[in-house]
Amino acid sequence: MVAKENQKYKNSMFVDLFFEDESAEENDIALYNALHEEPLPKGTQIRKIRVDDVLYMNFRNDVSFGIDDKVIVFGEHQSTVNENMPIRDLLYIGRAFEQIVPVRDRYRKKAVKLPKPEFYTFYNGKEPWAKEKILRLSDSYDLKDSNPMLELCVKVININPDEGHEILDKCRILREYSEFVEILRKYQMKGNPEACRHAIEECLKAGILVDYLTKKGSEVVNMLIAEYDYDLDIEVQREEAYEEGQRDGQQKKIREQVKKKLAKGKSIETIADELEETQEEIAKVVKKLHNCEQDADTASR
Repeated sequence: MVAKENQKYKNSMFVDLFFEDESAEENDIALYNALHEEPLPKGTQIRKIRVDDVLYMNFRNDVSFGIDDKVIVFGEHQSTVNENMPIRDLLYIGRAFEQIVPVRDRYRKKAVKLPKPEFYTFYNGKEPWAKEKILRLSDSYDLKDSNPMLELCVKVININPDEGHEILDKCRILREYSEFVEILRKYQMKGNPEACRHAIEECLKAGILVDYLTKKGSEVVNMLIAEYDYDLDIEVQREEAYEEGQRDGQQKKIREQVKKKLAKGKSIETIADELEETQEEIAKVVKKLHNCEQDADTASR
């Protein structure tokens, strides 16, 4: 199945290397062979699969393709590892199977043959992480079971050059990509306003991703800027969510305090003074409490 490009999405450099670029199929096969003991025969064809709105919104950091009797899902993390990858990959593979299995086949009496899925996440972030680790869907279950009826495993591989994972020796394109990311990060940490350009120039001199960067230099800069903006946007959203949670927690605490003081017959003026809040703010809280009580009375009738 050939994927159709949706222009509302922005691709990461990882996706371009392993999905969009003219060398993507060759790169996928090289990476597949590095992950498996038995290499694929020459001339093997891969089937690109595109699933939207599951792993990332409006930004693609994932690659999936069919190869022989398998579906391979690759993801990349440059910030922190998301330990919810198993459930996100579960949703992802469900959407992929919707594309692979014709509607009529789903209602046949005999079992439908499915390609075997495999899930990999390549980590090259700054925070310490294991050289290799398996994340399991069952780890998130409230009720632990030694033999869960639904399981999904994601292999997370740390591709930072310092970790020295053997996959970097087996797959040249992945090794050079990880070296590029490390060089780029060096310039970014120095606050260099032209970090992308300097990283590309250094890599070209060092023989890293030469063909790719020579061919797509300006496009790579745009992809890196989009990726940086995406990571920054996610970080800001997390901070805002945390601050909102803090505010909600503080407001809940104030409501509980006001409720207790009202029960003791204290006035709004006294409560405001004791809690070091304005009378207007306490009056709003009191009004909300009364509205909640009225709603509860109405519901119980």
